[in-house]
Amino acid sequence: MSVLRLLSAHLDTLTQADRQIAQFIIDQPEQMLALSSSGLAEATGRSQSAVVKFSQKLGYSGYQQLKLAVNKAKAMEWQAPGGVIHGSIDSADNYMTILQKLIGSKLLSMRETTAANSEQTIDLALEALHGANRIQLSGVGASSLVARDFSYKLMKLGRVVMLDNDTHIQLVNAANLTKDDVFVALSHSGRSLETLRTAEVAKKRGATVISVTGLQPNPLIDLADIHLFTVGDEERVRSSAITSRDAQFILTDMLFILLLRRQPGSTDYIHGSESAVTILKV
Repeated sequence: MSVLRLLSAHLDTLTQADRQIAQFIIDQPEQMLALSSSGLAEATGRSQSAVVKFSQKLGYSGYQQLKLAVNKAKAMEWQAPGGVIHGSIDSADNYMTILQKLIGSKLLSMRETTAANSEQTIDLALEALHGANRIQLSGVGASSLVARDFSYKLMKLGRVVMLDNDTHIQLVNAANLTKDDVFVALSHSGRSLETLRTAEVAKKRGATVISVTGLQPNPLIDLADIHLFTVGDEERVRSSAITSRDAQFILTDMLFILLLRRQPGSTDYIHGSESAVTILKV
């Protein structure tokens, strides 16, 4: 995941000293790359040791490794000139340029999303889903499309899945969950009111809550037991939820494939589902 995205998402949670360093890097990455640790310290009004410690807090062995990460992030970043209509796509771009930028932004979003989630966290979510008696999914807008797709896949594995567009029914379903059930909340912002309120009910009932949100601090993360993250360019110029939806899809598809591999007799369920619908095909 891009270190620049990580810093932007967690800027408000940093200490004042670290926030000054992070803000400088976010705003002026090219200048930061030209500075030594002492130079960055002088530019931000901090000490050289503070800059080195900041680098280490981010998981790097030192300032030089942080510079390499920032340089990599800049190399991967799409430049967005004025007049963009979505992400880095400009209204003056021709067909092939739009296509290339769209594919590039989708691939970058999926790559950074997979990097944002550790194998240990994916395993926790997988274990919860695998052992669940019932699984309730929740999402609004574009997230509801991902939730619907995930519900179909889970049902193919013989899972008991609950998903409804009516918020009242969602709340009723959540109010009947138990500690043996799992509630999966999809919201890129982590602030969608319907999803958040339903998750609160599920949490009170003792169900395991899995959140699928963006990196930025949000109330859904605070509520959830297991946190999965998506990375999209919706924080830039947004005409619709495109890359955030792709990021959610890559996570849910990965969980489905891993469940398919883990669940005994899963292929029989899949073949049974395929056989059931063949009578409708002509």
